[in-house]
Amino acid sequence: MIGNARVLALIPARAGSKGLPGKNIRPLQGKPLLAWPIAAAQASRYVDRVVLSTDSAEFARIGRSFGADAPFLRPAELAADTAPSSAAVVHALDFLAAHGETYDYLVLLEPTSPLTEGSDVDAALESLVAQRAHADAIVSVSELVSSHPAFAVRIGDDGRISPYAAADFTRLPRRQDTEPVFALDGSLYISDVARYREHLGFCHARTAAHRMPHYKSHEVDDLVDFLCIEAILAHLDEVRAAT
Repeated sequence: MIGNARVLALIPARAGSKGLPGKNIRPLQGKPLLAWPIAAAQASRYVDRVVLSTDSAEFARIGRSFGADAPFLRPAELAADTAPSSAAVVHALDFLAAHGETYDYLVLLEPTSPLTEGSDVDAALESLVAQRAHADAIVSVSELVSSHPAFAVRIGDDGRISPYAAADFTRLPRRQDTEPVFALDGSLYISDVARYREHLGFCHARTAAHRMPHYKSHEVDDLVDFLCIEAILAHLDEVRAAT
């Protein structure tokens, strides 16, 4: 709990994955990927229950072995590529409510962001609670530096490039003069449960930002991403010292 508010951590882990087949149970430093957000939720001072939402009996068994609850299997229609993620979240909330469990805050942690830690969850929850006068949700973001849109280019039909955000290349700004911009990085999503049900999402006019260090913003979409995260974990002390 945080204050008198109950906190649910939900880990979505469907079996289907096209970019990296079986990625949610692919071993990362000896633990399946879905075990990493479970550990982050367990390390939080505020999370009251950790629930895995999956359509796979095998994934449910693995999740339980690492300490998550898996009280249901997600219906197949909510695990399809075309199914909105909000449908799976609402399914989990409805299932728990039908069994007498209601929560004030929802924390969504995805296996594809294994660098998120319990301290990140706690800092974001504390930030959201402190901002409740104007915020109902908080999501993680990371700063765009090398990929700043000021330096994006278009490719014309003839193959030549032109600036995306400037009239010509002579008007590109110096990097140090650009306005900081950020991207949703998927590390964590938190919302007041009632507001999530209202918006069916975490991002809306009353969503705050929780800044994450760049190294934690890596997500597993394909094998290259996975290998990058393995390298970060292998040198984590050095990476933290340099951040």
